[in-house]
Amino acid sequence: MSRLAKKPIATGKAEVSVAGDTLTVKGPKGTLTKRTHPSVAIAVGTDGVTIAAKDSSRLARALTGTFASHVKNMVRGVEQPYEKKLILEGVGYRVELKGKGLVLTVGFSHQVTLAIPEDVTAAVEKNVITLTSPNKESVGQFAANVRRVKPPEPYLGKGIRYEGEVILRKQGKKAV
Repeated sequence: MSRLAKKPIATGKAEVSVAGDTLTVKGPKGTLTKRTHPSVAIAVGTDGVTIAAKDSSRLARALTGTFASHVKNMVRGVEQPYEKKLILEGVGYRVELKGKGLVLTVGFSHQVTLAIPEDVTAAVEKNVITLTSPNKESVGQFAANVRRVKPPEPYLGKGIRYEGEVILRKQGKKAV
């Protein structure tokens, strides 16, 4: 069994409830729901949320730690939303917010439009895209989808990168 799942998870300001196979976490910044696996038992008590395996199978023991991490991320997300920042680097590279989509101009012959998921909010300031959401999975996946449009290249560093990401630069051709 996972060490994460052995201790009860503190809920803080969040309200956690389990109904059947659905886990619901409500907080000041939103509500998240997740289906639980049949081999994992989730119980809400006065000291917090406890996760236990229903049987002694290898899958059940592995999923206890996974669901413990999911519950911790959900509780943290409804109290303080997760945030990812992406930076566009390159001459003529721009991004703009149009309705429910992000329009990227990143050196292709056409503009690339990406639909923003319902639970993610995006803000654009010059060449910085800020994505926020109480759901860690959806904000991380959408940030990865945006970065995949034009990953940073190693010679000039042009492309879309995460804030704080270090791009290893190559030297290029040497003059003789």
